[in-house]
Amino acid sequence: MRLLARSSRRSVTATALGALLCGAALGPLPATPASATPAAQALPAPATPVAASAATAASPTVTVPPAGSHGFPFLAAAEDLGSFGYTESEFFLSGTATSYAKYGLWTSDGRWTVRASGTAPYKTRLLVRRPADPAKFNGTVVVEWLNVSGQIDLSPDYWFERDELLRQGYAWVGVSAQAVGVNGGLGEIKGLKGWDPARYGSLVHPGDAFAYDIFSQAGQALRAPNGPDPLGGLPVRTLLADGESQSAGFMTTYVNAVQPVSKVYDGFMVHSNSAVAAPVSGVLADTLLMPNPSRIRTDLPVPTFVVLTETDVPGAAIARQPDTDSVVHWELAGTAHGDQWAFDAGEATVRKSAGPAAPSADCAAGSAPFNDGPGHWAMNAALRHLAGWARGGPRPPSGQPLGTVLRDPATGLATGGVRLPDVTVPTRTLSGARDTTGSGVFCGLYGARDPWNGDADAWDRHDDGDPSDPSFPPTAEPVLSRLYPTHADYVGKVRAAAQRSVDAGYLLPEDATAIVAAAQTSDIGG
Repeated sequence: MRLLARSSRRSVTATALGALLCGAALGPLPATPASATPAAQALPAPATPVAASAATAASPTVTVPPAGSHGFPFLAAAEDLGSFGYTESEFFLSGTATSYAKYGLWTSDGRWTVRASGTAPYKTRLLVRRPADPAKFNGTVVVEWLNVSGQIDLSPDYWFERDELLRQGYAWVGVSAQAVGVNGGLGEIKGLKGWDPARYGSLVHPGDAFAYDIFSQAGQALRAPNGPDPLGGLPVRTLLADGESQSAGFMTTYVNAVQPVSKVYDGFMVHSNSAVAAPVSGVLADTLLMPNPSRIRTDLPVPTFVVLTETDVPGAAIARQPDTDSVVHWELAGTAHGDQWAFDAGEATVRKSAGPAAPSADCAAGSAPFNDGPGHWAMNAALRHLAGWARGGPRPPSGQPLGTVLRDPATGLATGGVRLPDVTVPTRTLSGARDTTGSGVFCGLYGARDPWNGDADAWDRHDDGDPSDPSFPPTAEPVLSRLYPTHADYVGKVRAAAQRSVDAGYLLPEDATAIVAAAQTSDIGG
């Protein structure tokens, strides 16, 4: 029987990824800004929790940025959004943000109370993609907490959910919520301000303790703009908050501690979080003081959808909790934290802005290629479920837990979890883990795939670098012609599996059609 982690090399990789997801190695600790005001001077006393009244987020000022030296925003889409009927624009957001501190005892149930601890001026940016034709807008805005693990603003969930966003008429807004994205961190590009001082030189970020309220104020500005309307007058029906990886750790804390105060968002997508939420103080060392595990509170009137990949589950399994009327979890078999789809969807956009300074997976030469599994299909379905759920529709279906130790002995695929056609009618081994010997730490986030071709690949050595058979005694890869004696047999099995996934609620009909079409044009079978 194949084990998920068989050697110290993969154990080291898992430890490094756990640190990465919790925010370690993400840049210098933010100093308290000189302009910050202690809560005791300007806000309620430390013993006073923030009142949970309706829509307490401040209304910031919205302005239009200058053209700058590049003439386009950082992370401007490289693809032609106009061909999808979309337009892209950028706005500055400024005001006074509040930081929060713990009030009372925080436990693993996520029912956390905060008190205001300080204020500071800020100025950040929103990147907006929306339908050009108001009639095409579906009423839902997805507000993504931009990820800064690579030391620059990135939008991983835009790339995972791109097809669903563009075909269904969502508006998408990326928020530069964290200090590293604005001020810079350990990377070559010193934040937005360093990338284009002429455009972004006036931005001010007082530190990640203020990121939560900055994100609240971004949502408030979309609902009731004070200045130019970032959405061009589109009427907002549903406002969804979205965060992946490190941003999902902040999103967990936002759901548990800040949403009860701000009441800005109508639903939350928490994609690839770890067992421990981000500290409300914004100080990395305070992660050690957060409840372990940090589960999602179940008493909110708005829904939270948690989606985990194979990469995430070993480090997040301790935080598992039963699904309720307001919290649902999916664990996706055959997927990775970052994958070939997200890499391909975002690479040109990242290169357009960052050039050679773009973060690199830095995988060792000759190692297995990235996982190219069904993560994006599942995220499309999860987004549509969440949008409907937030409007009072049915709760999404629950998913089975993913196996965290044992894998299928014949295919090397994970057991359990949400299983889409890529793993129920398999043609390759898909894993959320990989050997990272000789690779950079980001390489491990992309998982691995291993085509079944008679062990003909350079990595098919029956060792830790072989995704389909990482240990002795050697086990031969499955033979596709035996699994699928004819092409028609293969296509028929894919069609049936896709329909089962649609019926179960894990796959959208449009994506099932695309999966079957790809099977029909393949040469698999016989």
